[in-house]
Amino acid sequence: MPTIQQMNRNRIILFSLQTCSHCKDVRKMLQKRKVSFRTLYIDLMVGSERNDAMRQLKRVNPSVSFPTLVIGETVIVGNKQEEIKKALDGL
Repeated sequence: MPTIQQMNRNRIILFSLQTCSHCKDVRKMLQKRKVSFRTLYIDLMVGSERNDAMRQLKRVNPSVSFPTLVIGETVIVGNKQEEIKKALDGL
């Protein structure tokens, strides 16, 4: 599981649930914009991988809600399309 610093180097990380419609909307928007990003499906992880992912998520979003999108140093919680677009434009 990447550290926050590694996540920032990777630029864009989406903490997601496979069954979450808001998460799917954020993924679609990132794909439509042809943005390179990494998705961590928390609900598909088990054991230490899941525990590590949850620790990372809690560091950036203590409420542990989905979707949580990390764009560089910016954290966007929820399907906030305009905020996401603005953050992507700032890269």
